[in-house]
Amino acid sequence: MRREALRAALRTYEASGADEVIYRQRMIALCDVPDPFDRSAYAPGHFTASGFVLSPDNRAVVLIFHRKLRRWLQPGGHIDHSDPSPESACLREVQEECNISGLEFVMPGIFDLDIHQIPARGDEPAHEHFDLRYLLRGPGGGAAAGSDAEALRFVALDQVHRLESDESVLRAVARISALSG
Repeated sequence: MRREALRAALRTYEASGADEVIYRQRMIALCDVPDPFDRSAYAPGHFTASGFVLSPDNRAVVLIFHRKLRRWLQPGGHIDHSDPSPESACLREVQEECNISGLEFVMPGIFDLDIHQIPARGDEPAHEHFDLRYLLRGPGGGAAAGSDAEALRFVALDQVHRLESDESVLRAVARISALSG
């Protein structure tokens, strides 16, 4: 059920550039594998869900310093079999990594798409995360690093480029900035 809903959402998603067109095509194809949400599926990978959490004034975004990847990223992670949808997985992961409650979706549906390489670690081979990204707004204060987060910051949108992050975060933040005016 959630696979078909995701396939429909991906088909109607308006890609914002050439990379996202490719990501969308690859994600639609991933919907055809037996369990595209299975975190032990490594070839090519599996779906994940993450959230860009805006401050109440839309001027800052929550970023975590990811314990394993050693970069400032948006919170998110694996879609568990108990998650009824990628959106619910996004909310669960953000709450686990940021200890934020009272989150709301800024817009319905997927905000951004990304496919990124995860390096081999322990018994897990290198694989890809097919990340479904959502735009959320948080209540502001009270956030604190949890689970995979070593640290957490509300970072002004125009300052994200100063952190050690990655291109996909910068691309999404530029998109957020354009939406925020």
